[in-house]
Amino acid sequence: MHSYLDFEKPIAELEGKIEELRHLTGSAEINIAEEVSKLQGKIDKLLVQAYSKLTPWQKTQVARHHDRPHALEYVTALIDDFTPLAGDRQFAEDSAVIGGLGRFKGNSVVVLGHEKGSGTEGRLKHNFGMARPEGYRKAQRLMMLADRFALPVITLIDTPGAYPGVDAEARGQAEAIARSIETCVGLRVPIVSVIIGEGGSGGAMALAAANTILMQEHAIYSVISPEGCASILWRDSEKNEDAANALKLTADDLLELGVIDKIISEPIGGAHRNKQAAIATVGTTIEDALAELSGIDGSILKTRRREKFLEMGSKGLS
Repeated sequence: MHSYLDFEKPIAELEGKIEELRHLTGSAEINIAEEVSKLQGKIDKLLVQAYSKLTPWQKTQVARHHDRPHALEYVTALIDDFTPLAGDRQFAEDSAVIGGLGRFKGNSVVVLGHEKGSGTEGRLKHNFGMARPEGYRKAQRLMMLADRFALPVITLIDTPGAYPGVDAEARGQAEAIARSIETCVGLRVPIVSVIIGEGGSGGAMALAAANTILMQEHAIYSVISPEGCASILWRDSEKNEDAANALKLTADDLLELGVIDKIISEPIGGAHRNKQAAIATVGTTIEDALAELSGIDGSILKTRRREKFLEMGSKGLS
């Protein structure tokens, strides 16, 4: 059963009617199949209309949808013989960041991703995708492993931001994020990052300083959450929509600004309505991105990556 967002109420009503009709299969008076087909046509039309004109705040809601495919689902579907690697070799394991070795389309790779978890127990285990310093230090360890063995790196970004707890700050959260970005930028192997849900602040950037940054159509990527922005600038939680508009956090905005390189289209109604199709499209796009980077010398990859990020924000400056 679908979980509906506020702007999907008309769709919810029609899908409710379809469920009712399906319980009337014993009635000879109604042509169930024909009626269901008509309603499904209306639903498809409404989905196209609704999702073709989402506001930034509505896209934020879609990006956070709890049925949206998470990093582990992408890894399970796209990575063969995945071997998870745990721990930062300094303090502990952090389940908010998953990572390991595997084969993507027949080639060995290192995969990293933020994992939000599914269900109450899973979300608590993975801390809603909010990593502590040990998560970023684990990411550094695996990226350096990839560099040593000349393996491409794929990262899957989906986090509200780094964990802001006292314990995380005490163990050097800011330093861990900065070192993770530094490690990304310094690698001599291809890095492809995909924003699959929320790309929140430095917590996302720590794994996203890549050669190629891909972003799903209804994902978001910003320096702060709309709620955080509203509370700081306006001190008013009712300003979330205004904050979302001002942050330029949608894929279209970020492509125009040069922050991302390509938008990955999603199934009608968002990735959560057809996970299999969404994951397959992401896989194909990653494959194309890695093919473009294949064969480029490591020093050139490193230089291009550095220049890419130095150029960001320079548009329109004299």
